[in-house]
Amino acid sequence: MTVYLNGAYLPLEDARIPVLDRGFIFGDGVYEVIPVYSRRAFRLDEHLRRLQHSLDGIKLPNPHSVAEWADILTTLIARNAPEDQYLYLHITRGVAKRDHAFPNPPVPPTVFVLSNPLTTPPPELLQSGIRAITAADNRWLRCDIKAISLLPNVLLRQAAIDAGCAETVMIRDDAFLTEGAASNIFVVRDGVLLAPPKDNLMLPGITYDVVLELAASNGIAHQVRKVMKDEVFSADELLLTSSTKEVLAITELDGKPVGNGKPGAMFTRMHALYQNFKHEVMRK
Repeated sequence: MTVYLNGAYLPLEDARIPVLDRGFIFGDGVYEVIPVYSRRAFRLDEHLRRLQHSLDGIKLPNPHSVAEWADILTTLIARNAPEDQYLYLHITRGVAKRDHAFPNPPVPPTVFVLSNPLTTPPPELLQSGIRAITAADNRWLRCDIKAISLLPNVLLRQAAIDAGCAETVMIRDDAFLTEGAASNIFVVRDGVLLAPPKDNLMLPGITYDVVLELAASNGIAHQVRKVMKDEVFSADELLLTSSTKEVLAITELDGKPVGNGKPGAMFTRMHALYQNFKHEVMRK
């Protein structure tokens, strides 16, 4: 496996960072995840805009131009074997003495990019759906920043694993849906696809955008608005989306069936539309 670290392409086992890197000490950095289909980065411009939003959010200058990022990522894709990959970009404020304030003068940022094989959910998971739990969204108020300090998400996801489930659906202020610990969540009620709005309390997902675009272009009724807690628990269907999970049905929530406990009509249609979009658009 070849990775990129601070200007060099090298084997993963040879990649090293100093212990005083602010990402290691403070979690002072941001990340981005980009799916690659048939060796082409999907919606690269949109992902790089989201990366820029995160960098702006923590006041860290972007170390590369769009053209430079494209060259780095294209080179890394070519140096790794899978046709389908996902790229993990990790940028920290760099190496400096331990002080909460930003280094003054600034130090060079640490830039790391990792490629992993992109695998899709197996057929049996598509047929059964996944189990999930709910939990209070106890994260900070800038969830729109893809910060590398993901400890709350780690704990929320582990709570699901400990319960024998695959994901945690988060409820903010005991009132409304935000997202999953590592995904976006859609609610289906009375044939309408409901999506929480992209604000500071959730990550603006690229797959989330694709699903809404597919709904709009295929005449599927949908609304982007605050989705209340009771609408989650009384949903006919719940859908989970992410770059690596694509579109999955949540068929059990907090030990109770969602709808009839099986993937529903909205999931079947959205999954088919997404697969067609993947083959007709993402791979070209």
